[in-house]
Amino acid sequence: MKTPVSKADIRNELQEETERFLKQGGSVNKIPQGISGKNPGDPPIFLNRRLFVEPKASRTLIPEVVAAIEARRQEKYRAKPPAKRRLARPRSKIIYDDFGEPLRRVWTEE
Repeated sequence: MKTPVSKADIRNELQEETERFLKQGGSVNKIPQGISGKNPGDPPIFLNRRLFVEPKASRTLIPEVVAAIEARRQEKYRAKPPAKRRLARPRSKIIYDDFGEPLRRVWTEE
């Protein structure tokens, strides 16, 4: 089983990549806090992104798979045999008076 990557592993990897970049002659510019990397005249980023640009993919139906799925779906809707009725068992019922006090217990078949 593949172990998930921890945050510490990601931090170490980023640190190593940064050190490698700096050793190869790269440089990092310090930008003061509050300055945006986006030009004020540029349109919002979400308007630049185009959705559904790839052509529609053609799909090939596989008749055996479709038939198996339909058969399983139809199984759900088939009439099931009626369940066997249980015989009514006698149950205890308490009879109360007008004030809510129990008077007696009787057995009924419901």
